[in-house]
Amino acid sequence: MNARDGLDTRHMTRALELAGRGLWTTDPNPRVGCVIADGERVIAEGWHDRPGGPHAEAVALGLAGVAARGATAYVTLEPCCHHGRTPPCADALITAGLRRVCYAIRDPNPRVSGGGAARLAAAGIEVTSGQLAAEARSLNAGFLSRMERGRPWVRVKLAASLDGRTALADGQSRWITGETARADVQRLRARSSAVMTGSATVIADDPRLDLRLPEATRQPLRVVLDTRLRISPTARIVAPPGRLLVLTASNDTARRSALEAAGAVVERIPAGPEGLDLAAVMQHLAGLEVNELQVEGGSTLAGALLSAGWVDEMVLYIAPTLLGADARPLASLPRIASMAERMELSISDLCRVGRDLRITLHPAGA
Repeated sequence: MNARDGLDTRHMTRALELAGRGLWTTDPNPRVGCVIADGERVIAEGWHDRPGGPHAEAVALGLAGVAARGATAYVTLEPCCHHGRTPPCADALITAGLRRVCYAIRDPNPRVSGGGAARLAAAGIEVTSGQLAAEARSLNAGFLSRMERGRPWVRVKLAASLDGRTALADGQSRWITGETARADVQRLRARSSAVMTGSATVIADDPRLDLRLPEATRQPLRVVLDTRLRISPTARIVAPPGRLLVLTASNDTARRSALEAAGAVVERIPAGPEGLDLAAVMQHLAGLEVNELQVEGGSTLAGALLSAGWVDEMVLYIAPTLLGADARPLASLPRIASMAERMELSISDLCRVGRDLRITLHPAGA
């Protein structure tokens, strides 16, 4: 690594740290950080804080003033080149007289994708990209998934005993894990655009699925998959805070009207072979600008998502307890005839959370 590469890595690392400050707040926008530097010297820093607010580059340029002329901007995402709720960042960088712009990854938004870099280069600014690209993609996995694949990034959260059981045979599951693990789940919800569950979980557990962190400034959308509109208008998930979206295949106007009168939004989705068409669900949520979708349901929903290949990440909390053979499994999956048919996952992180373990997994080969 030469001196410039080392400098680029250092400044881009800092830009990613700044971008992470918007982890809970920028949705549905991407999380972006910017560092303006002249060699070793950092002139100004900025990050995108909320939708409608100034972009990271604009914040940093505003703090840098005339000192930005001839400097380098390090940005975690390609500068935008279109008028949205804020002016184009590429134009602001050109006007400020930057000598060089280094960005981590291309913005897959069709209104930008390569256009920002091209506009900068046409103005005579040196443009480089790819520095810490993997880290930048990880920070914005949901935004990138929605733009590149037309669906949210799907994270399935499960809590299980050592013998892989998520509830007793009668459905009791409170509480398998300890308070520390449950607080950790709140932080996962805080970064999510939406939290989704199935009607069976709502009927059995009556969860709220809201965000209960005092420092949080928004509530993720709550989504219930309810093929036959079975949930009650008095269920806790229907009540504020936050919004509830019920996706159904039912034509029962009386049940729909009751839920809507209680404050829920009810939308029809095509039915699949078993339950709702999951592809249609994902497409619908992407249309609502859902970037990261956290699924907190039972074994049936988890199994359906895993079997259909919709799971990008699984966060599994393992409690040091045993529930026995009659308890409900981690995921209801089709029977397999040989070990060659087993579903492989890879562990990307393993840590202790209070008395429990948290294992983060991804589909093998993803």
